[in-house]
Amino acid sequence: MPSTRRRRSPRAAWAVPGVVGVAVAAAFVAPPLFASADGADLPERTAQQIVAAVAAAEPTPLSGTVVYTARLGLPELPITEMTGADPLALLGGSSTLRVWTDGTDRSRVSLLGPTSEYSAVQDGTQAWTYSSAKDEVVHYALSAADEARVGSLAADAQAGTLPGHPGDLPTPDEAAQTVLERAGEFSTVTVGAPTTVAGRGAYQLIVTPDSSATLVGRVVIAVDAATSAPLRVQVWSSADASAPALEIGFTDVSFATPDDAVLAFSAPAGASVKDVVVPLPADGELALTDGAGPEELPEGVSVTGTGWESVTEWSGLDVAGLIAGDPAAAATVPGAERIIGSDSAQGLIGEFMPSDDAGAAGMSLDTSALYDQLTTAVPEGRLLSSTLLSILITDDGRVLVGAVPAETLRALA
Repeated sequence: MPSTRRRRSPRAAWAVPGVVGVAVAAAFVAPPLFASADGADLPERTAQQIVAAVAAAEPTPLSGTVVYTARLGLPELPITEMTGADPLALLGGSSTLRVWTDGTDRSRVSLLGPTSEYSAVQDGTQAWTYSSAKDEVVHYALSAADEARVGSLAADAQAGTLPGHPGDLPTPDEAAQTVLERAGEFSTVTVGAPTTVAGRGAYQLIVTPDSSATLVGRVVIAVDAATSAPLRVQVWSSADASAPALEIGFTDVSFATPDDAVLAFSAPAGASVKDVVVPLPADGELALTDGAGPEELPEGVSVTGTGWESVTEWSGLDVAGLIAGDPAAAATVPGAERIIGSDSAQGLIGEFMPSDDAGAAGMSLDTSALYDQLTTAVPEGRLLSSTLLSILITDDGRVLVGAVPAETLRALA
């Protein structure tokens, strides 16, 4: 690594006064069954009422500023400067995003950096990404034939005639009950004290795993009292009660429809533009399950344990090839034949692979250096440990992933 690389302590951006940490931790020690109206002047609601309101809410236009913060305990990333707007920055520290949506199929998200911006724009079946640092636009779209298929599938979905479609949709109350029953299999769902997010009164749903063998301590979702739109999600690690390991929430929000000019995309003058055709899966791969039985896992994939303690294992992977960016290595991923069988799919994979040509559209990131930096050597292979997730890559081509301590994965290997 260059000696001029700016080093930043991962703790520096996360310093929390002790009294604040104690207050935050104490607020969730014994969450009440109902949301109290004290302090936020909100009527009492049960968890089922809040979930039902979210299920019943119509898609809402909005715009606002979102702050995303990751406190995963990962090593410092091998990047010379972290002053730009790079999606890789989402692995650690705080990032600011601006978001706009019309509530249907048009949206824009901009990741803001001190010296650059990275934007993603969706308009129906088309999408664009723009990096101001590279002055580069990538336009993603379906082929003409797949575009026609999308229209037919949308009509079938509206009529409830998609393969495997149950036909009748549950009521919001039924959907809420299903969510709570499934969550209740492995968790306790309660309602915390009301809070204020982006200046708006909000209820808090708290999902606490019943198991002590998971790295997830609890998940806290703040729901806007007026619109039932989620305003903030916090995921707390069982190993650290001082601050959320992951947090994404609005700091300001408006539920007015954004101007059309904001949602429309036009390439900046002088920017390079590359078109990528995105393959749509075959009709047979689009069938929906009716929920009558467990989803069949692809050959080479297995799951050990249940709920928050579950560990997923992939076997037979060409890990070295995947890290090196060899598109052919993607074929060793179980189930990959469902999505990478076409030339257009192979081309799409190539967009995200490293490139030796500085002028190409491939990622310029040294993935081998990133892999070495984020993982540590263990007798079984390489291990990535974070406050919420552990990943073990074994020397014989297996990958084990779970929201469990690293020692659990090593014992299973």
